[in-house]
Amino acid sequence: MPIKAVIFDLDGTITRPCLDFDLIREEMGLSADSGPILESMERMTIPQRQRVEEILHRHEQKAVAESKLNPGTRQTLATLRKAGIRIGILTRNKRSNALAVARKHNLKFDAVIGREEGPAKPDCFGVLQLCREFGVDPAQTAVVGDYLFDLLCAKAAGAVAVLLANHNQADDFAEHADFCIEKIGRIIQIVDDSR
Repeated sequence: MPIKAVIFDLDGTITRPCLDFDLIREEMGLSADSGPILESMERMTIPQRQRVEEILHRHEQKAVAESKLNPGTRQTLATLRKAGIRIGILTRNKRSNALAVARKHNLKFDAVIGREEGPAKPDCFGVLQLCREFGVDPAQTAVVGDYLFDLLCAKAAGAVAVLLANHNQADDFAEHADFCIEKIGRIIQIVDDSR
């Protein structure tokens, strides 16, 4: 089935990894093995959550300011756009931060879904929402990301799961991917081959 839309993760996929989740956990007073930060925050009291949200916000703002694109990102997005492929961003970050990254690097996305708009990855909410917005079937959609949650949300939605294997943990997630690519530009070949 031809791929008509590509949904990208933001941090570590569009941009080079910048957020230090271990440091964020430490500043929040969470143990190193406490698991994903957003899920840990859901179990906190309102005062605790307000305090840690400020810590997370500070780190995310710094990551936007210091963000650098992964090699080949600009050319990849331009090639997909020229081919008529819809481009979405699905992030566990805030939507406003994704839009700030787009402004900083002069990128254009057709739609962006952040964590405040519904259940975050690994839930498939964002993938299904973007597919509805683009008018494409999930089976015609590739989800590209560098982390397990990107692959799990793709699979749960019935989309094509593409692992950007540009880091040390990639081998741990590869079994959940339909495709593994080491450079973001390789998604173009996957799209072309689907036609």
